[in-house]
Amino acid sequence: MTTVLPEHRPELLKAQAVAFTRQVPLMYFILVASTLGVAVTHFNTAPIALTLIFPSVLCALCLFRLFGWHRRRNQPDGDAEAVRLLQRTMPLAVVFGVGFTGWALSLYPYGNAYAQAHVAFYMAITIIGCIFCLMHHREAALILTVVSVLPMAIFFASTGNPVFIAISVNTLLVAVAIVYVVLQQFRDFQALVSSRLTLEARQAETERLSGENFRLANLDGLTGLPNRRHFFAHLEKVTARAQASGTRFAVGVFDLDGFKPVNDAYGHVAGDRVLVETGRRLSGAGGDGIFVARLGGDEYGIVIERDICDADLAALGASLCDSLREPYVMPGFAARVSGSLGLATFPEAAPTAELLYERADYALYFAKENGRGAPAIFSQEHENKIRQSSRIEQALRHADLERELELAFQPIVDTETGNTISFEALARWTSPTLGRVSPADFIPVAERSGLVTQLTPMLLKQALATAQQWPEPIHLSFNLSTMDLASDDQVSTLIAIIQEGGFPPARIDLEITETAVMRDFEQATRSLRRLKELGVGLALDDFGTGQSSLSYVHRLPLQKLKIDRSFVIGLAQHGTSRDVVKTIVDLCRNLALNCVVEGVESPEQLLMLRALGCRAVQGYLFARPMPSNEIAGYLAGARDHHAAGPVPTAVAPDEAAMPLASRAVW
Repeated sequence: MTTVLPEHRPELLKAQAVAFTRQVPLMYFILVASTLGVAVTHFNTAPIALTLIFPSVLCALCLFRLFGWHRRRNQPDGDAEAVRLLQRTMPLAVVFGVGFTGWALSLYPYGNAYAQAHVAFYMAITIIGCIFCLMHHREAALILTVVSVLPMAIFFASTGNPVFIAISVNTLLVAVAIVYVVLQQFRDFQALVSSRLTLEARQAETERLSGENFRLANLDGLTGLPNRRHFFAHLEKVTARAQASGTRFAVGVFDLDGFKPVNDAYGHVAGDRVLVETGRRLSGAGGDGIFVARLGGDEYGIVIERDICDADLAALGASLCDSLREPYVMPGFAARVSGSLGLATFPEAAPTAELLYERADYALYFAKENGRGAPAIFSQEHENKIRQSSRIEQALRHADLERELELAFQPIVDTETGNTISFEALARWTSPTLGRVSPADFIPVAERSGLVTQLTPMLLKQALATAQQWPEPIHLSFNLSTMDLASDDQVSTLIAIIQEGGFPPARIDLEITETAVMRDFEQATRSLRRLKELGVGLALDDFGTGQSSLSYVHRLPLQKLKIDRSFVIGLAQHGTSRDVVKTIVDLCRNLALNCVVEGVESPEQLLMLRALGCRAVQGYLFARPMPSNEIAGYLAGARDHHAAGPVPTAVAPDEAAMPLASRAVW
């Protein structure tokens, strides 16, 4: 006999099988105990077949089934097993129901009234107990009710004995009530299983969302690498382990060189591909024991989780940098970038995760300043520079800048006429605690700390006030920092100072570096266009030393390029320097830009620059940066010298007569 089970609800079937398996042993215990009791009371009155053989067979069958259920006491293996288990129970319910009912009723004719009452009692309590044990298998419970309760009720009602008739009616009514209870309980069981499944589904969804949130919170969406948050959490764990075990490890910070031109030239999709490929290369080149993360933009972090000496660390860093120099060949474009790497070791560089990262970041800054595309390991020299920078920053924060800062001015000369066409304003700082501080030292500190946005407006006011005293058409060249262009409010402040300064904007040249433009090209372009609308001239300083491309020069509202002094130093010795200068001069001519050459210190350099077509020059050959109160004397001397002859071409000015000044950097 088979009954259709809800196979479309496998979880319900499995729950039924599990609950049923736990109660089946009790059902067989009830059958065996009750059967033995009835057999004993009829042993001397009924035939041996009914009191020994038949009940022994029934009890043996019960024990055999009990052993089988004991082996399945754990959850059934799979949905199909649960279905088979429940389906096999239904024909067994028929067999057991018919067998025990037929055996019990066959004992009724034997024995006295007490023995007959025992048969009625046995059937009533055994059937009711078994129905309760089958409550989680609704179909089997109903089958047992039909094949046992109805024959019993009919049999005892037909005896004519009022007591047995009452027992049969009572048993039938109780059976009906129990069936109702079983059906109600099964509905509650179904609801409970459904609720549990719903709860489990919600829990699974919650765990999935939690896992997804963890992934989003800890993995970079573009490269699939651990992100900045994951990197610092991992670094904290590695540092804690190293502190406990006394082991050594290293932290590195990578920054791509030349990525922004690729991103701007080929688009963000191409840039994203380069970033993904960079992550893949770093992950593959480092080998085991290296944790790679993308910190943001084109910056990556690594944790080298093994004890490694400085020589091997430098070799590993060089290998990682070399892996990034290989061409990036992608569909539709090919590009070359490199990567600078700063490294710091635990515990030599720092004892904590936060300081380790800062030291590695400083080493990265040093690598980019002193040789892009190579690694740099944080050293005692770097530590000394950090301490010096810290002292400079503290002194700047507590300085009376109006009193301590001053300007020096270096002339820019027309080589054909000998006239001074402009003065570049250069910042000088004398600290009461540190003494005279080179602009090469305090300007980078001011930029990193954000203090430069306070320095620039104050120095611009001083420069404009000094320039008011100059004769026409001499220009003022003034340097802007990266942060000056990065803020719309700062640009508005500078525009207001120029408008209120009384010096003609047309005689002002604002100089910017390639770094200032490259950091955020769009923002820098907006800032420069606002300044251009004011009427000032714009010059790109130190041209040729940065990472900008010619497309940037073409897109910026420039009027002037300044060739860096590094090309002038080797002008006489290196043909490459001459070729670079000649190329830049030709570029300026083709783009209708003025060109200024910095760092001219000898008559030989001047002669060569003239031959290359350079007209505006600046350097120690003409004058060192001078205080504002010496400008009038310089201009008078220059006029007298010009009246006496052309620009000097053979003899440099007397070095002893030149005011001492640091290298012009701002």
